[in-house]
Amino acid sequence: MQEQPVRVAQIGYGYWGPNLARNFHQLPQAALVAVVDARPQALEKAASLYPQIHTTTDFREVLADESIQAVAISTPARTHYDLAKAGLEAGKHVFVEKPLAMDLGQAQELVALAQERGRILMVGHVFEYNPAVRHIKTMLDRGELGEIFYLYSRRVNLGRVQSDINALWSIAPHDVSIALYLLERMPLAVSCQGAACLNGRVEDVIFLTLYFPEDVLSHVHASWLDPSKQRETIVVGSKKMVVYDDVSTEGKIRIYDKGVYRKGDPIYGEFQYKVHSGDILIPRLDMMEPLRNELSDFVDAIRQGRAPLTDGYNGLRVVSVLAAGQLSLDRGGEKVTLQEVLERHRLDPGWLFPSPNP
Repeated sequence: MQEQPVRVAQIGYGYWGPNLARNFHQLPQAALVAVVDARPQALEKAASLYPQIHTTTDFREVLADESIQAVAISTPARTHYDLAKAGLEAGKHVFVEKPLAMDLGQAQELVALAQERGRILMVGHVFEYNPAVRHIKTMLDRGELGEIFYLYSRRVNLGRVQSDINALWSIAPHDVSIALYLLERMPLAVSCQGAACLNGRVEDVIFLTLYFPEDVLSHVHASWLDPSKQRETIVVGSKKMVVYDDVSTEGKIRIYDKGVYRKGDPIYGEFQYKVHSGDILIPRLDMMEPLRNELSDFVDAIRQGRAPLTDGYNGLRVVSVLAAGQLSLDRGGEKVTLQEVLERHRLDPGWLFPSPNP
C-alpha cells in the first residue's frame, strides 16, 4: 500500500471543478498540487484558495510532470474522451466526471487502455456514494421491499441550459447509474423521447424508459426546462415503497409500509388482491458528503491497488444505456434493444461485467 498522499491535478475549474478541488485538498490521503483551466480568472480564484498549487492553462504541463500521479477531469462532456485518453497514455490514474465518453466505442477504448496501462479509471457517478441511495440498496439486498415492480426518477430544474449536449447525456446519467446500481442488472431494451424546445438542436427534456428482465421498469424524466427543482427517485415493491428526495431538508428517505399482495387461488379466472397500508418511516442517515466518499474511494483505490466502485466498467455500462437511448431518440422513441447497440459497436457483453474485474 502506498504510504504518501496521492498527488492529484484538477483539470477544469468551472461548474463542478471547485467541489472536486476542495475535497481533494481536504482528504488526508490526497494532495492537490495543480489546477488546469483555459480561463486565467478561474486559475486566479483557485490560487487564492490554494496558494501551494501550481496553476496552468496547458494540460500538457501536468502530463509531463512525473510527480503527479492522478488527474481529475471536470470539463465539458465532449472533451472527456480526449483528456482521459491523454491522461492514461501519460501513465496517470484518471477520474472523469460523467459521462465517461459520448461514444460507446470511445468508452470501451478508455477501459481497455486503463487495463493495458495498469491504471485506475473511475467515473463520477456520485449518487452510488450517496448514503440515502446506499440505504435503499441495503433494503433491496435484504429483500425488505419484496418483488420490485418499477422505479422512476425526476431530475428537473429551470436553468443550467446546455447548447452542445442534450438532457439525456447531461442529466440522465445520474439516474441510469442509480437504477443499474440498485437493480444490479442491465436493461434488455431502452426507449427515449424528447423535445428540443429552445434551440431546436438538443433535447431540453427527455423521457427515458429502461426495460429490465422480469418485467421491471425504470423511467427517467430529465429536464433543465421545468418550473421547480426536483431530485427524486421512487422504488415500488410488493411489500414496501421508498421515496428518495434529494432536496428534502426533513428526511432524504421515506419508507412506506404499503404494498399489494396477490391472495389465494384465482376465482372465476381472476386473482384476488389485498392492499396493505402501514406506517411511514423516515430513517436517520449519516449524510456525509457523497463527493467526499467518492473521491476517497478513488484515492484509496490508487493507494491499495484495487478497483473503485464506479470504475471504467461501471462507466461503460451507463454509456451503453445512454447510447441505446440516443438511438431510440433518433428513431422517434422506438424501443431499442441493448443487444443491437452492443453489436453496432462490436462490444462483447462480457465487457460490461468482467470477471474478475481488473
